[in-house]
Amino acid sequence: MDFGPVGIFVLVVTSACSFLLARWLSKRMREKRRERERQAREAAASRQVRRARERRARR
Repeated sequence: MDFGPVGIFVLVVTSACSFLLARWLSKRMREKRRERERQAREAAASRQVRRARERRARR
């Protein structure tokens, strides 16, 4: 296969766009996962706090 200057330019631009899109999507996925994990931690802490409050109320 013989690529001319235009073909090489298109290849480089397409590769750069693909790389940037993959980084952007990966960042969004990581942010969503961190948010889900943060919400799970808060929910777990809330249960612990509620149970501790119930134990104190029984005394």
